[in-house]
Amino acid sequence: MPRLLTLLLPLLALGLAACEKLPGPSKSIEVARQGSHMGRLSPNGSHAVIGSINHGGSLWQVGQGERLFDWNHGDAKKTTLEAAAFSPEGDWAMTTDGITLVLWQVSTGIAHRYWTAPGEVLSLALGPKGNFALLGLADHSAVIFDSKRGGVKRRFAHQGRVRSVDVSADGKLALTGAEDNRAVLWDIQRSKALHRFDHEEEVQLVRFSPKANVVFTAAMYDKAVVWNAASGKPVGTVPFSTERIKRGMRFSAARFSSSGRYLLIGRPDQMVQLWDTKTMKALAKWQVLKRDAWKPTSAAVQDVAFAPAKRTYYAIASNGFVHTLKR
Repeated sequence: MPRLLTLLLPLLALGLAACEKLPGPSKSIEVARQGSHMGRLSPNGSHAVIGSINHGGSLWQVGQGERLFDWNHGDAKKTTLEAAAFSPEGDWAMTTDGITLVLWQVSTGIAHRYWTAPGEVLSLALGPKGNFALLGLADHSAVIFDSKRGGVKRRFAHQGRVRSVDVSADGKLALTGAEDNRAVLWDIQRSKALHRFDHEEEVQLVRFSPKANVVFTAAMYDKAVVWNAASGKPVGTVPFSTERIKRGMRFSAARFSSSGRYLLIGRPDQMVQLWDTKTMKALAKWQVLKRDAWKPTSAAVQDVAFAPAKRTYYAIASNGFVHTLKR
Protein backbone atom coordinates (compact mmCIF):
# COMPACT_ATOMS: atom_id res chain seq x y z
CA MET A 1 0.00 0.00 0.00
CA PRO A 2 1.44 3.45 -0.90
CA ARG A 3 2.73 5.34 2.11
CA LEU A 4 0.52 8.40 1.38
CA LEU A 5 -2.63 6.26 1.38
CA THR A 6 -1.51 4.57 4.59
CA LEU A 7 -1.23 7.97 6.26
CA LEU A 8 -4.56 9.19 4.90
CA LEU A 9 -6.68 6.21 5.93
CA PRO A 10 -6.77 7.08 9.67
CA LEU A 11 -7.68 10.67 8.80
CA LEU A 12 -10.45 9.51 6.49
CA ALA A 13 -11.78 7.23 9.24
CA LEU A 14 -11.82 10.13 11.69
CA GLY A 15 -13.64 12.29 9.15
CA LEU A 16 -16.26 9.63 8.56
CA ALA A 17 -16.77 9.20 12.31
CA ALA A 18 -17.15 12.95 12.74
CA CYS A 19 -19.79 13.00 9.98
CA GLU A 20 -21.68 10.02 11.39
CA LYS A 21 -25.39 10.69 11.12
CA LEU A 22 -27.18 10.46 14.44
CA PRO A 23 -30.74 9.15 14.71
CA GLY A 24 -33.44 11.80 14.76
CA PRO A 25 -36.97 11.91 16.15
CA SER A 26 -39.48 9.20 15.29
CA LYS A 27 -42.26 11.79 15.52
CA SER A 28 -42.46 15.58 15.87
CA ILE A 29 -45.32 17.97 16.61
CA GLU A 30 -45.22 21.70 16.01
CA VAL A 31 -46.15 23.73 19.08
CA ALA A 32 -44.81 27.20 18.18
CA ARG A 33 -44.54 28.32 14.57
CA GLN A 34 -41.86 30.96 15.14
CA GLY A 35 -40.12 29.11 17.97
CA SER A 36 -40.36 29.27 21.75
CA HIS A 37 -38.74 31.20 24.58
CA MET A 38 -39.20 28.24 26.89
CA GLY A 39 -40.73 24.77 27.07
CA ARG A 40 -41.40 22.53 30.06
CA LEU A 41 -42.60 18.92 30.16
CA SER A 42 -44.64 17.32 32.93
CA PRO A 43 -42.97 14.55 34.96
CA ASN A 44 -44.25 11.76 32.67
CA GLY A 45 -44.07 13.87 29.52
CA SER A 46 -47.83 13.81 28.94
CA HIS A 47 -48.17 17.61 28.92
CA ALA A 48 -46.01 20.55 27.92
CA VAL A 49 -46.12 24.25 28.73
CA ILE A 50 -44.88 26.26 25.76
CA GLY A 51 -43.86 29.92 25.82
CA SER A 52 -44.17 30.84 22.15
CA ILE A 53 -42.21 33.77 20.74
CA ASN A 54 -45.27 35.32 19.06
CA HIS A 55 -48.36 33.53 20.40
CA GLY A 56 -47.98 33.57 24.17
CA GLY A 57 -48.28 30.66 26.57
CA SER A 58 -50.12 27.40 26.01
CA LEU A 59 -50.63 23.92 27.45
CA TRP A 60 -50.30 20.93 25.11
CA GLN A 61 -51.16 17.25 25.34
CA VAL A 62 -48.02 15.71 23.90
CA GLY A 63 -49.23 12.27 22.83
CA GLN A 64 -52.11 13.65 20.76
CA GLY A 65 -50.29 16.79 19.66
CA GLU A 66 -53.24 18.85 20.86
CA ARG A 67 -53.20 22.44 22.13
CA LEU A 68 -55.49 22.32 25.17
CA PHE A 69 -55.45 25.85 26.60
CA ASP A 70 -53.98 29.29 26.07
CA TRP A 71 -52.11 30.28 29.21
CA ASN A 72 -51.50 34.03 29.34
CA HIS A 73 -51.29 36.30 32.37
CA GLY A 74 -53.84 38.79 31.07
CA ASP A 75 -56.51 39.28 28.44
CA ALA A 76 -54.98 42.31 26.74
CA LYS A 77 -51.93 40.70 25.15
CA LYS A 78 -49.94 37.50 24.83
CA THR A 79 -47.56 36.77 27.72
CA THR A 80 -43.86 36.18 27.17
CA LEU A 81 -43.27 33.23 29.51
CA GLU A 82 -39.79 32.99 31.00
CA ALA A 83 -40.18 29.78 33.01
CA ALA A 84 -42.75 27.14 33.99
CA ALA A 85 -42.96 24.08 36.22
CA PHE A 86 -45.28 21.18 37.00
CA SER A 87 -46.03 19.68 40.40
CA PRO A 88 -44.57 16.16 40.91
CA GLU A 89 -48.04 14.67 40.37
CA GLY A 90 -48.53 16.67 37.16
CA ASP A 91 -51.88 18.10 38.37
CA TRP A 92 -50.69 21.68 38.78
CA ALA A 93 -48.45 24.00 36.83
CA MET A 94 -47.02 27.44 37.42
CA THR A 95 -45.86 29.98 34.85
CA THR A 96 -43.94 33.23 35.20
CA ASP A 97 -43.07 36.16 32.97
CA GLY A 98 -40.34 37.06 35.46
CA ILE A 99 -42.59 39.50 37.32
CA THR A 100 -45.90 37.71 37.90
CA LEU A 101 -46.77 34.12 38.84
CA VAL A 102 -49.86 32.15 37.86
CA LEU A 103 -50.86 28.78 39.34
CA TRP A 104 -52.88 26.67 36.89
CA GLN A 105 -54.98 23.53 37.30
CA VAL A 106 -53.85 21.24 34.48
CA SER A 107 -57.10 19.30 34.06
CA THR A 108 -59.29 22.37 33.59
CA GLY A 109 -56.75 24.93 32.38
CA ILE A 110 -58.15 27.41 34.91
CA ALA A 111 -55.90 29.97 36.62
CA HIS A 112 -56.23 29.15 40.33
CA ARG A 113 -54.09 31.99 41.75
CA TYR A 114 -52.31 35.07 40.40
CA TRP A 115 -49.42 36.66 42.29
CA THR A 116 -46.80 39.36 41.94
CA ALA A 117 -43.41 37.69 42.39
CA PRO A 118 -41.18 38.77 45.31
CA GLY A 119 -38.38 39.64 42.87
CA GLU A 120 -37.25 38.99 39.30
CA VAL A 121 -37.77 35.26 38.72
CA LEU A 122 -35.04 33.46 36.79
CA SER A 123 -36.02 29.87 37.56
CA LEU A 124 -38.98 27.99 38.99
CA ALA A 125 -39.93 24.63 40.53
CA LEU A 126 -43.26 23.52 41.98
CA GLY A 127 -43.78 21.42 45.10
CA PRO A 128 -46.25 18.57 45.77
CA LYS A 129 -49.91 19.38 44.97
CA GLY A 130 -48.78 22.82 43.82
CA ASN A 131 -48.80 24.06 47.42
CA PHE A 132 -45.55 25.98 47.14
CA ALA A 133 -43.05 27.11 44.55
CA LEU A 134 -39.29 27.41 44.76
CA LEU A 135 -38.24 30.58 42.96
CA GLY A 136 -34.70 31.35 41.84
CA LEU A 137 -34.31 35.13 41.95
CA ALA A 138 -32.00 37.75 40.49
CA ASP A 139 -31.45 39.21 43.99
CA HIS A 140 -29.05 36.35 44.89
CA SER A 141 -31.61 34.27 46.72
CA ALA A 142 -34.09 31.45 46.27
CA VAL A 143 -37.39 31.51 48.14
CA ILE A 144 -40.19 29.16 49.08
CA PHE A 145 -43.37 30.93 47.97
CA ASP A 146 -46.83 29.83 49.11
CA SER A 147 -48.63 29.20 45.80
CA LYS A 148 -52.14 29.17 47.25
CA ARG A 149 -52.03 31.80 50.01
CA GLY A 150 -49.17 33.97 48.86
CA GLY A 151 -46.07 35.11 50.70
CA VAL A 152 -42.45 34.03 51.17
CA LYS A 153 -42.04 31.21 53.72
CA ARG A 154 -38.30 30.45 53.44
CA ARG A 155 -35.30 32.18 51.92
CA PHE A 156 -32.00 30.56 50.84
CA ALA A 157 -29.04 32.87 50.29
CA HIS A 158 -26.46 32.74 47.49
CA GLN A 159 -23.81 35.23 46.39
CA GLY A 160 -24.97 35.35 42.79
CA ARG A 161 -28.16 35.18 40.76
CA VAL A 162 -29.96 31.84 41.13
CA ARG A 163 -30.12 30.37 37.63
CA SER A 164 -31.71 26.97 38.32
CA VAL A 165 -33.83 25.38 41.07
CA ASP A 166 -35.55 22.07 41.77
CA VAL A 167 -37.68 20.52 44.52
CA SER A 168 -37.70 16.87 45.59
CA ALA A 169 -40.88 14.93 44.83
CA ASP A 170 -41.76 14.72 48.55
CA GLY A 171 -41.33 18.46 49.00
CA LYS A 172 -38.71 18.14 51.73
CA LEU A 173 -35.57 19.16 49.86
CA ALA A 174 -34.60 22.07 47.63
CA LEU A 175 -31.73 22.31 45.14
CA THR A 176 -30.39 25.65 43.95
CA GLY A 177 -27.67 26.59 41.47
CA ALA A 178 -26.29 30.10 41.16
CA GLU A 179 -23.76 32.40 39.51
CA ASP A 180 -21.59 32.14 42.63
CA ASN A 181 -20.30 28.85 41.14
CA ARG A 182 -22.16 26.77 43.69
CA ALA A 183 -25.13 24.45 43.93
CA VAL A 184 -26.68 23.82 47.35
CA LEU A 185 -28.92 21.06 48.68
CA TRP A 186 -31.27 22.43 51.35
CA ASP A 187 -33.51 20.99 54.03
CA ILE A 188 -36.61 23.13 53.44
CA GLN A 189 -38.23 22.79 56.87
CA ARG A 190 -35.05 23.73 58.73
CA SER A 191 -33.76 26.21 56.09
CA LYS A 192 -30.45 24.38 56.43
CA ALA A 193 -27.79 23.71 53.81
CA LEU A 194 -27.08 19.96 53.78
CA HIS A 195 -24.43 19.89 51.04
CA ARG A 196 -22.64 22.42 48.85
CA PHE A 197 -21.45 21.38 45.41
CA ASP A 198 -18.69 23.62 44.09
CA HIS A 199 -17.94 24.37 40.44
CA GLU A 200 -15.37 26.58 38.75
CA GLU A 201 -17.98 28.55 36.80
CA GLU A 202 -21.59 29.62 37.31
CA VAL A 203 -24.05 26.77 37.86
CA GLN A 204 -26.70 26.79 35.16
CA LEU A 205 -28.68 23.60 35.74
CA VAL A 206 -29.67 21.49 38.77
CA ARG A 207 -32.04 18.50 38.95
CA PHE A 208 -33.27 15.94 41.50
CA SER A 209 -33.92 12.31 40.72
CA PRO A 210 -37.53 11.31 41.54
CA LYS A 211 -36.39 9.49 44.69
CA ALA A 212 -33.97 12.32 45.56
CA ASN A 213 -31.21 9.75 46.00
CA VAL A 214 -29.00 11.47 43.41
CA VAL A 215 -28.81 15.02 42.05
CA PHE A 216 -27.32 16.57 38.93
CA THR A 217 -25.46 19.89 38.73
CA ALA A 218 -23.86 21.46 35.66
CA ALA A 219 -21.92 24.65 34.95
CA MET A 220 -20.70 26.30 31.76
CA TYR A 221 -16.97 25.87 31.01
CA ASP A 222 -16.88 23.29 33.78
CA LYS A 223 -17.97 19.80 34.73
CA ALA A 224 -21.41 18.25 34.99
CA VAL A 225 -21.70 15.93 37.98
CA VAL A 226 -24.08 13.35 39.44
CA TRP A 227 -23.89 13.47 43.26
CA ASN A 228 -25.09 11.17 46.01
CA ALA A 229 -27.69 13.27 47.84
CA ALA A 230 -27.16 11.57 51.22
CA SER A 231 -23.38 11.81 51.36
CA GLY A 232 -22.78 14.79 49.09
CA LYS A 233 -20.05 12.81 47.30
CA PRO A 234 -19.77 12.60 43.51
CA VAL A 235 -21.15 9.48 41.86
CA GLY A 236 -19.59 10.37 38.52
CA THR A 237 -18.86 13.13 36.04
CA VAL A 238 -20.43 13.34 32.60
CA PRO A 239 -17.34 12.82 30.43
CA PHE A 240 -16.68 15.54 27.87
CA SER A 241 -13.37 16.54 26.36
CA THR A 242 -11.53 19.56 27.73
CA GLU A 243 -11.76 21.17 24.31
CA ARG A 244 -15.56 20.98 24.30
CA ILE A 245 -15.74 22.42 27.79
CA LYS A 246 -13.46 25.32 26.78
CA ARG A 247 -15.73 26.07 23.83
CA GLY A 248 -18.63 26.58 26.21
CA MET A 249 -20.27 23.16 26.15
CA ARG A 250 -23.25 23.26 28.48
CA PHE A 251 -26.46 21.47 29.24
CA SER A 252 -29.85 23.09 28.78
CA ALA A 253 -32.07 20.26 30.10
CA ALA A 254 -31.82 17.16 32.27
CA ARG A 255 -34.16 14.55 33.72
CA PHE A 256 -33.56 11.37 35.75
CA SER A 257 -35.47 8.14 35.26
CA SER A 258 -37.78 7.04 38.08
CA SER A 259 -35.02 4.99 39.74
CA GLY A 260 -32.27 7.54 39.16
CA ARG A 261 -30.28 4.95 37.18
CA TYR A 262 -30.56 6.82 33.89
CA LEU A 263 -30.07 10.48 33.05
CA LEU A 264 -31.47 12.16 29.95
CA ILE A 265 -29.59 15.31 28.95
CA GLY A 266 -30.38 18.01 26.38
CA ARG A 267 -27.92 20.51 24.93
CA PRO A 268 -28.18 23.79 22.97
CA ASP A 269 -26.54 22.17 19.92
CA GLN A 270 -29.58 19.97 19.08
CA MET A 271 -28.20 16.98 21.00
CA VAL A 272 -30.03 14.67 23.41
CA GLN A 273 -28.11 11.93 25.23
CA LEU A 274 -29.04 9.08 27.57
CA TRP A 275 -26.48 8.24 30.27
CA ASP A 276 -26.12 5.37 32.72
CA THR A 277 -25.43 7.01 36.09
CA LYS A 278 -23.65 3.95 37.47
CA THR A 279 -21.12 3.57 34.67
CA MET A 280 -21.30 7.17 33.37
CA LYS A 281 -21.43 5.83 29.84
CA ALA A 282 -23.62 7.17 27.06
CA LEU A 283 -26.26 4.60 26.05
CA ALA A 284 -27.88 6.54 23.20
CA LYS A 285 -27.81 9.91 21.48
CA TRP A 286 -30.07 11.75 19.07
CA GLN A 287 -30.05 14.97 17.09
CA VAL A 288 -33.27 17.00 16.95
CA LEU A 289 -34.15 18.70 13.70
CA LYS A 290 -33.73 22.26 12.48
CA ARG A 291 -36.56 23.89 10.56
CA ASP A 292 -34.20 24.46 7.64
CA ALA A 293 -31.07 22.33 7.44
CA TRP A 294 -29.34 24.88 5.18
CA LYS A 295 -29.91 27.98 7.31
CA PRO A 296 -28.20 28.96 10.60
CA THR A 297 -31.35 28.43 12.67
CA SER A 298 -31.13 27.03 16.17
CA ALA A 299 -32.83 24.10 17.85
CA ALA A 300 -31.67 24.23 21.46
CA VAL A 301 -33.17 21.52 23.65
CA GLN A 302 -35.31 23.21 26.33
CA ASP A 303 -36.57 20.17 28.24
CA VAL A 304 -36.54 16.37 28.16
CA ALA A 305 -38.61 13.59 29.76
CA PHE A 306 -38.95 9.82 29.95
CA ALA A 307 -42.15 8.74 28.20
CA PRO A 308 -44.43 6.04 29.71
CA ALA A 309 -43.58 3.67 26.83
CA LYS A 310 -40.31 1.75 27.19
CA ARG A 311 -37.24 3.16 25.47
CA THR A 312 -39.17 6.27 24.47
CA TYR A 313 -38.30 9.87 25.36
CA TYR A 314 -39.49 13.42 24.68
CA ALA A 315 -37.56 16.59 23.92
CA ILE A 316 -38.74 20.18 23.41
CA ALA A 317 -36.66 22.24 20.97
CA SER A 318 -36.51 26.03 20.80
CA ASN A 319 -37.54 26.06 17.13
CA GLY A 320 -41.06 25.12 18.18
CA PHE A 321 -41.28 21.33 18.16
CA VAL A 322 -41.81 18.53 20.69
CA HIS A 323 -39.96 15.43 19.49
CA THR A 324 -40.46 11.76 20.29
CA LEU A 325 -37.19 9.84 20.49
CA LYS A 326 -36.88 6.06 20.49
CA ARG A 327 -34.01 3.85 21.49
